[in-house]
Amino acid sequence: MSFFSLGLSPTLLDALRAQGFSTPTAVQELAIPAALQGRDVLGCAQTGAGKTLAFVLPLLQHLQTARRESPRRAAVLILVPTRELAAQVGETIVKLAASQAQPPKVSIVFGGVSINPQMMGLRGGTDIVVATPGRLLDLLDHNALSLSAVRALVLDEADRLLDLGFSDELARILALLPAQRQNLFFSATFPAAVQALAQVLLRHPVRIDVLPAPQHQPDITQRAIAVDPNRRTQLLRHLIQRHKWRRVLVFVATKHAAEIVADKLRKAGIDAEPFHGVLSQGKRTQVLADFKAERVGVVVATDLAGRGIDIEQLPVVVNYDLPRSAVDYTHRIGRTGRAGESGLAVSFVSADTQAHWQLIEKRQGLKFSLEQIEGFEPLLAPHSPPSSAESARLPDPTGGIKGKRLSKKDKLRAAAKPQSTNS
Repeated sequence: MSFFSLGLSPTLLDALRAQGFSTPTAVQELAIPAALQGRDVLGCAQTGAGKTLAFVLPLLQHLQTARRESPRRAAVLILVPTRELAAQVGETIVKLAASQAQPPKVSIVFGGVSINPQMMGLRGGTDIVVATPGRLLDLLDHNALSLSAVRALVLDEADRLLDLGFSDELARILALLPAQRQNLFFSATFPAAVQALAQVLLRHPVRIDVLPAPQHQPDITQRAIAVDPNRRTQLLRHLIQRHKWRRVLVFVATKHAAEIVADKLRKAGIDAEPFHGVLSQGKRTQVLADFKAERVGVVVATDLAGRGIDIEQLPVVVNYDLPRSAVDYTHRIGRTGRAGESGLAVSFVSADTQAHWQLIEKRQGLKFSLEQIEGFEPLLAPHSPPSSAESARLPDPTGGIKGKRLSKKDKLRAAAKPQSTNS
């Protein structure tokens, strides 16, 4: 199938060809016609499956045919969990719309930078807003933007929006949106919190579940290596140098760990940079640019920042600290093995994390033999397997929000209820 058969306009087809897109992916093939019809869409597809184009193309086509108002009023709102993802989505929209006779004005807004330039950029209105929830609410509080004319809402990486604690912000934003609008939810996973929101918010949605066929499964070799916690950095350095890994994305649990591990690697002569939410936006942008250009060989990232990293031909991902859930494991290793490339995902497993690793294996339907690297054999014995009561207290298998989940869901339901009753 070609993009032409999906009902896209000649202008968008020309833009796709100019950007090197020739054949739609499975999620695009299913989602674009439904979205062009104005249907709500609930799309689930693996990381790297092309979800961004699946919602950007129909929204641009709707804006092409819509009557433009003066001053412009935001017609499309796209919510994303991280600054980097906001920038990537916004860049995609700008490139595809550049050849239109009247390109839409795209406003990309996120925290971590001064709000004043973003407020100035919204003067005269805008057509499309790509935003992180917190900064969007800041702009609304400053009366820099109105959501009263929004005709389409997109939640991109919907699971992470909820998992990263944006429930309260989403509830406030939903309450400000018009009742009549199109809703497009896309993500790589759909845990219970997202399903609960979708049930009350979407109107007879087209449900799309794209599971990769065996021949299209990402070509990712997965390894688990047993190592004592205090020798992980030495082992990481050994693997990088021995195998001559040119680019490595290393996931750690905390901002402090990102700084410490990156600093130790630099002292060992390896170009490494930390990447986490406390860094300024300018620094984060520079680290990504250097990583993409291979001026930096190793980026040590937390999950919050790492989710926004999209690097072509990234050969290796290392779980220095294990992810807290099987869902996070999927997202982490999905940074490699993209667009038909092969990749390697390595997880460090210590005695005190072996039980958690076994739970990740179980929930992923995987089973690995723990490797031992000569010279780095663990000295500590594994802990006993957790009891059933202890297992119940381990992180939610969906990677959902810890704490009072029901109350947060209730807030989302309450915010969405006026829309469903008026439909």
